Amino acid sequence: MSATPNGAAAQPFVSHSICLRLNGKDRQLDVLPWTTLLDLLREQLDLVGSKKGCDHGQCGACTVLRDGKRINACLTLAVMCDGAELTTIEGLADGEQLHPMQQAFIKHDAFQCGYCTPGQICSAIGLVNEGRAHDTAQIQELMSGNLCRCGAYSNIRDAIEDVVGGEQ
Repeated sequence: MSATPNGAAAQPFVSHSICLRLNGKDRQLDVLPWTTLLDLLREQLDLVGSKKGCDHGQCGACTVLRDGKRINACLTLAVMCDGAELTTIEGLADGEQLHPMQQAFIKHDAFQCGYCTPGQICSAIGLVNEGRAHDTAQIQELMSGNLCRCGAYSNIRDAIEDVVGGEQ
């Protein structure tokens, strides 16, 4: 063990064991206390659909679902997800059958470069799960945390409205 500048013994980094349900599968993982959920997903689990856009919770590219609700994975520590059910873009399809929101994004050409698309889709599903997507204005306001540099906003809105309309 090495000493710190004040002569005290340095403590080794201690990882924490967490259990969660990730994309329908139970997982037990060891994580360091400062590991973000986004870094866990991308760097340790090779689930790279969620993107690191701003790393400050301002762009929504990292949006995933925790217990059906939208969260920014870049602002969430992995240890905060102990016991949670997490769904990423990789966990939405059922085999070859796409999630209805994924199908609607394709139908409405709701993406261009595709960088923001996984976060947009997860956010849209969370929005619907939250029961708050009642009209165009609500959808626009509640999706405002997900940025699209290509400007596909009207197509994204149309895709969400298509799914919401099909559920009513």
